[in-house]
Amino acid sequence: MRVAVFMFIGLLSLAPQPSAALALPENKQQIVHAPEDGWTMPSAVVLIDAGHGGIDGGATAGNTLEKDINLAIAQKLYMLLNSQGIPAVLNRTGDYALSEDNRWHVSKSRHKRDLSQRRQLTDEIETTMLVSLHVNWTKDKSKHGPLVLHQSTGESALLAFCIQDTLNRQQHTAFYPREGKPFYLLRKVDQPAVIVEMGFISHEGDRTMLTNPREQLRVATAIASGIRQYKWITR
Repeated sequence: MRVAVFMFIGLLSLAPQPSAALALPENKQQIVHAPEDGWTMPSAVVLIDAGHGGIDGGATAGNTLEKDINLAIAQKLYMLLNSQGIPAVLNRTGDYALSEDNRWHVSKSRHKRDLSQRRQLTDEIETTMLVSLHVNWTKDKSKHGPLVLHQSTGESALLAFCIQDTLNRQQHTAFYPREGKPFYLLRKVDQPAVIVEMGFISHEGDRTMLTNPREQLRVATAIASGIRQYKWITR
């Protein structure tokens, strides 16, 4: 079991359940509780899912891989949320597939093990929302801009609208979020969950933005702002 710790000093005992590398906020008291069985489990407000990783590069454009963009922006979002008092955990902190940590799902499909591991973490870790970061791709190289996919529930739709609004402002677009019925995580996760397609790797302008560290921070800032709006509305 791989557990990477950012800005966190102390011992963390994890229950003997399948898990992935987790980045945890600085304030130990905010994120750790002791269940009746004596095990200590992390908890937070937001579980950040950095899409793909390892053997699974995701969408590509030349030498540019989606997995690298997802991780870079996820790490920035993690730091922003925790600095703003919104405890967050990050399900991978390096270039590896979460399927490597899945020892419980008996399947020959690496893709199925990866998805089920991501979903399992929403049961293991006490959080109020899942934000899954991805990058879009299409043969039509003129398509650009962010798109947020949500569950059928009102809470998920509200979270998606908040994040879509702040990303639209950041990228000067005017798109609406959509329900993502076919997507495994949106069907299987119980708490409000969204998939944030941060732009198109197949579009030159979006690709330039998504691979620029300063612009990545602007994307992460927009997503964090959307999460804050959602929390303010639902408080």
